[in-house]
Amino acid sequence: MMIFRSPLSRPVRKKTIVLFSCLFSLLLAGSSIAKVVDRVVAVVNDDVILLSDVEDTGKAFFDKIRAEAPEQSREEALKKARNEVIESLIEKSLIIQKAKKDNVSVSDEEVKRAYEQMQKRSGLSEDKFLEKVKEAGLTKDKYLSNLRQQVLQDKLINTDVRSKIVITDAMVKQYYDDHHGMVQTKATKGGYALLQIGFAWGKVEGAPKSVPVYADEASAAKTAERVLGLAREGQDFSELAKKYSNMPSAADGGDIGVFQDDEIAGDMREAIIHLKPGEISSIIRTPAGYQFFKLLASKEGVDTQTSYESAKEAIRQTLYEQELRKTFEVWVKNLKDEAYIQKL
Repeated sequence: MMIFRSPLSRPVRKKTIVLFSCLFSLLLAGSSIAKVVDRVVAVVNDDVILLSDVEDTGKAFFDKIRAEAPEQSREEALKKARNEVIESLIEKSLIIQKAKKDNVSVSDEEVKRAYEQMQKRSGLSEDKFLEKVKEAGLTKDKYLSNLRQQVLQDKLINTDVRSKIVITDAMVKQYYDDHHGMVQTKATKGGYALLQIGFAWGKVEGAPKSVPVYADEASAAKTAERVLGLAREGQDFSELAKKYSNMPSAADGGDIGVFQDDEIAGDMREAIIHLKPGEISSIIRTPAGYQFFKLLASKEGVDTQTSYESAKEAIRQTLYEQELRKTFEVWVKNLKDEAYIQKL
């Protein structure tokens, strides 16, 4: 059992929980269509999380464990997985409550636009895309519900988290001195020389004044897709970066230097790891915006030197993503600390 600070007295809360659980069970017991008696597994302020919520959310996860986990450890793995799903549902409930408190909402049009972007980015027809959704154990309605939650979370993070993150030039320089220095480093297998084109919405700190400004995420995503098409048609990548990218690297034609595997953020690594020199990645969405990359070279046993100027913006992005993860974790912890949460 896990209990956090409550704005109400424990006896009042406990009576409410017991009463709700009894009433809910009685309702299901009297229903001719109920197959399994549901129950409350957690209380989050005035909201409840039901066992059916956990089973629906984690179905694909649980099915995979049942199919693949050794029999002797299967129940323990399922117990751990259910606890992880409950934690995620607690966070989801807290975020929805915070959104209501802050009068943050998501329109049907925003959900539709996000859905169309996800489907288009997959490169699949809508029918094929929905087949993939179904394979993941989701109906279209459930997928749209999850997407609405993600858009809502992004809105809150923009105001409550991203706005508080500042990566200074001094932080970037310190990272560079610690990891690169002004000495030759060897681009061993796994080293990548990259060009970047990125599209952030709103004001971009450190970007040249001449770069484009994208008013919102939708316009940034739309432009990213169009420019990726131009790059893959053979137009000069560096010139496209100077014209359309609003990342600080735009001034250098998108050049972000040479990086080793352990210096590249996860999403970026996944985008470039399978590329051959000269190939262009798919678009990825990061906290810094929509981006794609061109692999110039993957060098083995060749001495090279990464200058501060060519490396600094990729370093800034890495530091930003690291800080975003930490700040988000603190933000969620604060929501939990200020809430009444009880697992049953």
